[in-house]
Amino acid sequence: MFDSLREKILQPIRNFGRDGKITEANLQEAMKEIRRALLEADVHFKVAKEFLDQVQKEAVGAELLKSVSPGQQFVKIVYDALVKFLGGVKEGAPLELKAAPPVPLLLVGLQGSGKTTTAAKLGLYLKKKEKKKVMLVPADPRRPAAKEQLRLLAKQAELEFYDSDLSLPLTQIMRRAREEAKSRVVDVFIVDTAGRLAIDDELMREVEEVRNALDPYATLFVADAMTGQDAVNVAQAFHSRTPLTGVILTKLDGDARGGAALSIKFLTGLPILFMGLGEGVSALEAFHADRLASRILDMGDVLSLVEKAQESISEEEAKDSFAKVSKGQFSLDDFLNQMRMMKKLGSMEGIMKMLPGGNKMVEQMKGVDTEGEMKRTEAIILSMTKKERLNHKILNGNRRLRIANGSGTNVAEVNRLIKRFEDAQRMMSSMAKMGLFKKMMKM
Repeated sequence: MFDSLREKILQPIRNFGRDGKITEANLQEAMKEIRRALLEADVHFKVAKEFLDQVQKEAVGAELLKSVSPGQQFVKIVYDALVKFLGGVKEGAPLELKAAPPVPLLLVGLQGSGKTTTAAKLGLYLKKKEKKKVMLVPADPRRPAAKEQLRLLAKQAELEFYDSDLSLPLTQIMRRAREEAKSRVVDVFIVDTAGRLAIDDELMREVEEVRNALDPYATLFVADAMTGQDAVNVAQAFHSRTPLTGVILTKLDGDARGGAALSIKFLTGLPILFMGLGEGVSALEAFHADRLASRILDMGDVLSLVEKAQESISEEEAKDSFAKVSKGQFSLDDFLNQMRMMKKLGSMEGIMKMLPGGNKMVEQMKGVDTEGEMKRTEAIILSMTKKERLNHKILNGNRRLRIANGSGTNVAEVNRLIKRFEDAQRMMSSMAKMGLFKKMMKM
């Protein structure tokens, strides 16, 4: 996500103030490089200008702090500006559903923006995070395939699905959908509208017709982040014809530039509420400007990682793991279980990118097959007997050869795994002595 923007914006920031002070010359040089990075990332020129004005104003007026270097202070100034332009820090849920059920939500956008998939993603998000019963409603009379796609996605996400009769007028479909939502006692129903390859009067008339018939609690614009400034222009066109509540940015995982995310809030005034980060129905996250700014500046996103862990790993699993480690009972079985818990959080690359400096770690590990390494580790441990997994010290040469043959690896790989395990054991023991696991257990 934003790999191109990150590298180009970080280079001048890293070089800034290396001589120990902020000067007019090094400030201007940094501004020039950041401006180029923003424009190459397809950030709207008005946004780039306003952003640079904000950074320069803060940098010139900043009092130098003795506790931090000029470079660190400049990073903070750029971070604060990014947070502001991405929408600022907001408390609470991205979409407060303060209305009597069933609450209607309307999704609009161009064809290909990921609207239908986003309907299912949003439904699953509300089901898991807000404990809502959700029904999906197809309302695209020109694309029967979209209806079938939505039906499959609803089944996959275990959501209610309304089998709209698309031969009826849209107003009638909306009326029947609301009645069905009431009869099924759902909390929220999400309407997936028609799209076009480009904006035209017919599309806008259809959207207005659905909106007037439905009177939605929120009208959400689904934008493909990879289209850059075009996403901003389309959002403005929709907003001028039918008032929008907020934006869901899709395909952010494939967008190396970031122009849409940085421009859309500033130019439309619409908040970004959610972001799509993959194809799976669970790949939707609440949008947090401060967390995204941290990711852009390679400062990590530990809060999102913790939230992901809370969703993927049960409290019992975490407590059991901490208890064993704190008592010095960390075996190869526990090592395997922790590795499996990590896999629940996603790819190793994705996890590392959420840690401070993680993008640099990913760069250093280029060419290393981390997923393949994890599979080999699992195969080696599973080729051991229960006794060997509980006490690795009995692993002599003959045992290691047998394990290597059984796992399709070699003795050198078995030896490397044992060395990594012993390093992890020592680290866990040190953490236990410092009382860190007791603090984690309380959390």
